Amino acid sequence: MSETKPVTVTIDDARAAGLCTRGGRLWAERHGLDWRAFLQHGISAEALLATGDAMALRAVEQAKRRSSKQGQS
Repeated sequence: MSETKPVTVTIDDARAAGLCTRGGRLWAERHGLDWRAFLQHGISAEALLATGDAMALRAVEQAKRRSSKQGQS
């Protein structure tokens, strides 16, 4: 049985998912997330999914695609 590696979502994932980052700071604040930490280090997919937000889900899916591509190389 293989364990799945935790996925970290980055600002690049959000952009690649077609999300506008202009309102990102306010969005993060509304959801109790640290915007600066997200920009510097990314945020766990789990934390984004916990928001229940559709845009967060898009960013997580993008990060999963990136992560699986990196695992193939």
